[in-house]
Amino acid sequence: MKFKLFKDRKGKADQAKNNQFVKLGREIFVAARKGGPNPDSNFALKVAIESARRIHMPKDNIERAIKKATGDGDNVEYEEILYEGYGPGGVAIMVKCLTDNRNRTAADVRAVFNKRGGNMGESGCVSYMFDEKGILTIDREEHSLDEDELMMQALEAGAEDVRTEEQSYEIITHPHEFEKVKTELEKQGLEFVEASVSWTPQNTIRVEGENAEKLIKMMDSFDDLDDVQDVYSNYDIEEEEMARIG
Repeated sequence: MKFKLFKDRKGKADQAKNNQFVKLGREIFVAARKGGPNPDSNFALKVAIESARRIHMPKDNIERAIKKATGDGDNVEYEEILYEGYGPGGVAIMVKCLTDNRNRTAADVRAVFNKRGGNMGESGCVSYMFDEKGILTIDREEHSLDEDELMMQALEAGAEDVRTEEQSYEIITHPHEFEKVKTELEKQGLEFVEASVSWTPQNTIRVEGENAEKLIKMMDSFDDLDDVQDVYSNYDIEEEEMARIG
C-alpha cells in the first residue's frame, strides 16, 4: 500500500529495528495492561506479540513488556492520541501515538509537520477522508492462492472485500469484525504477514518531484519518534518516482 508509512528505509538498519522494538514493546505493554497477560484471552496482546515476532523481537523483550505492564511497581500510563494535519502537496496525514506525556508528544509531532513543509491541524481536520478498517495481508510470493477461492473464504468469514496488490492480497474487514475474521481464516490455514486495524484513505493524491522528496523525509522523521506508533496518509507515489528519490 503506497500511502502507508515506509518501514526501515534508512541505511541505519540496527537503529531502525531498535526503534520498532521500542514501539512494539509499548504496544505490548498497553495491551497487557488493558486486557491481561494471557494472549489466548487477550486478542490485542496476541496481535501485538505476532507483530513483534515478525520482526524477530527477542522473546525476553516481549516477556519484559508484559511483566512490566502487569506488575505492581510500574505506574506508567500511556494514552492513544491521533494527531492530524497536512503534508507537502496537500496530502492528509494522521499520526497515531502512544504517549505518557501529551505535551511532549504534541510538540514533537508539530515540529516534524513544520520542519518538513506541512502543518498540524485540529482534531477532525482530515480524519473524515479516511475509514477505519481491519487489514489482513498475505504475501503473494510465499503463498500462491486462487483469487476467487480466497475471496469466497474471506467473505464467508465476514470480511468486506479482498484487494489484490502487486506483492500481496489484502483482506479488508470492519474493525469490529477483525478479530473474528482473522481467527476464522487462520483456522483455515491462511497466514498473514501483517494484521492490524488501520486508517485507510477514501481517495489518494498523486505526489511527485520536490513534494515527494519532502514527504518521504517527513515520514522518516515521524518514524524516528518513539511516541509515534504509525502514520496514515493519502499520498500515492509511483514506483519510478520512489526509485529516483531512493
